[in-house]
Amino acid sequence: MEHSILTLSDIAKYPFIPEASEYVKRLDFRIENLLDENYAPILDRAEKRIIDALTTNPPKVSFNPREYSEDIEIISFPVAIVLVSALANEYVKKRYALAEARRAYELLKEESEEKIVEVAKKFGWRIRFPGEKIGLVKFDFALNFIDYLRNISALSHEKDWKLVNRPVLRGEVHLSRHDVARLLQEEAQRYIEAKIDPKARSLIPEKIIERLEKLRQAYLDKMRESPAESLASVGVVSDAFPPCIRQLYEAAQSGRHIPHVGRFTLTSFLIKIGMNQDIIVDLFRKSSDFNERMTRYQIEHIAGERGSGTKYTPPKCDTLQTHGLCPGMDDLCKRIKHPLTYYLRRTRSLKRKAK
Repeated sequence: MEHSILTLSDIAKYPFIPEASEYVKRLDFRIENLLDENYAPILDRAEKRIIDALTTNPPKVSFNPREYSEDIEIISFPVAIVLVSALANEYVKKRYALAEARRAYELLKEESEEKIVEVAKKFGWRIRFPGEKIGLVKFDFALNFIDYLRNISALSHEKDWKLVNRPVLRGEVHLSRHDVARLLQEEAQRYIEAKIDPKARSLIPEKIIERLEKLRQAYLDKMRESPAESLASVGVVSDAFPPCIRQLYEAAQSGRHIPHVGRFTLTSFLIKIGMNQDIIVDLFRKSSDFNERMTRYQIEHIAGERGSGTKYTPPKCDTLQTHGLCPGMDDLCKRIKHPLTYYLRRTRSLKRKAK
């Protein structure tokens, strides 16, 4: 068995690595233990992790080895995951995962090459620190290009991260310490998000649920409502379409030309509000360039069922204005920044009027 160079202090710094889970298992810790007052510091620290995520900008969970013991740091991480799961708020989920990942990024920048490689290998990375020069530049690390590509999807809009702008030698991308720490942030964030499961709420004792609801109320203004979370329960209400979507929808119905960004906006919007994909396909049938196979593929791709698995969201209002897709704002448009927010507020307004 390969010996790990990571200490208990390192596990406390990076509680998403396998050693942290193994440590918690060895302690035989269970969520119901939190009802014991001896475990209060763990619950307090778990709450503090969530509060840090909601109140810092950019979000980052604090780390002070003098403030909390290693036991508390390690155990409070999975407890915080369970609490965030129980909150069942997409914004809090993403904010928390980002905050923990940013903490790791800041700590990794200061680590030795050996420990950075050790953490990276926990995610299956094929990485080494050769200290080789390419031209006049000496790079700290060499990472398999497949592992590199897997972690730059969220950074691909930045020119510097494109593979063509990186030194690649024998299938390895050569990177700086800062670059590797940044890519590990992406890896950690995805891992943490995947661990957050709303079904965990059923496992939490009622007394902790009550405490969690107090936390929700105390930071309600920070827990932004994500339109996508509430849309599923609304259904398709065409009278609630914002002006931009209504214009695109009517253009599709009549077979008029819609630019690429317009088709993407309309399709992603209709998917988000729960319209059946077959109905969306039919909507585009009158287009002069209609191809059912291609149209269905594009719809499934935007829905996250093909390709990278990313579920796309329609552009914000300012982006639609830039592309000339805003036909003019009504009073509600002037108070919001996203067509999904418009739709959610409009459906609520229509529902109140119907009572």
